[in-house]
Amino acid sequence: MSIATIQSDRLGANPFVVEGPIVSGSGIPGPNFALGAVAGGDREAEWVYCQLVLAAPTTLQPGQWFQWNKDYVASLLTTAGAVVGQRCGVFSGAAQPPTLTGGPVGAITLAAGTYHLWLQRNGQAPSQVATATAALVVAETTTTAGQASAPASATVGTRAIANVNFAAANQTFTANTVNGSSLLTGLAGLSAGSGPFIGAAVAGTGISGGTTISGITYSPNGVVQSITLSANATVNGTAITITATGVLEATLMRPFLSKVN
Repeated sequence: MSIATIQSDRLGANPFVVEGPIVSGSGIPGPNFALGAVAGGDREAEWVYCQLVLAAPTTLQPGQWFQWNKDYVASLLTTAGAVVGQRCGVFSGAAQPPTLTGGPVGAITLAAGTYHLWLQRNGQAPSQVATATAALVVAETTTTAGQASAPASATVGTRAIANVNFAAANQTFTANTVNGSSLLTGLAGLSAGSGPFIGAAVAGTGISGGTTISGITYSPNGVVQSITLSANATVNGTAITITATGVLEATLMRPFLSKVN
């Protein structure tokens, strides 16, 4: 059962900080919150405080999906490991000062060990997604750890993720490119906090196949100023249409694993 303890957000909760590794006798206190504690934010956001045990070095990317059990021990979500009935959510990203490349939702590489982190279960959030179908209000697991998918028809054998929605199959915006440079500038068509996100695949005139977003520079108020790509542009371009896929904004409504497809 649950017991109400407070009616306000827990002071000090920062969903973009990963705590650990927590080692007995190290002098590093942890966990800093009760497992299962909930913190709120803007745009209806809710995060749940969970434990994460890593057996090997792991890079956490914004939008990776996790499931957690009744003891709030989390694991990266895959079809093979998914447990119907467990709740799930996404890693929003690791904190960096908002004026530095990476912004407030960057990736983080962790050594093997025990960690504690906040996983988002409600509101607008980045989501790693293989295929997105607009207004489906359901997704499914994949064989890739941390990646979901939302095809028009369910894939047999996957686990359904209830209560998650994508507004579109991709995200488009315009940017300026310089031949031989990996930097996109002059961005237009973006909203603060709504992407694009690190790890997303991008396509457009003068952008080589397989190129992804490797870094994002934000203004202090969270507006994207420039984007760094994993490969250089091959043309000079103004207001080129860029299409991003693979990591998209999702609406989370306390998702859970509802059934076997």
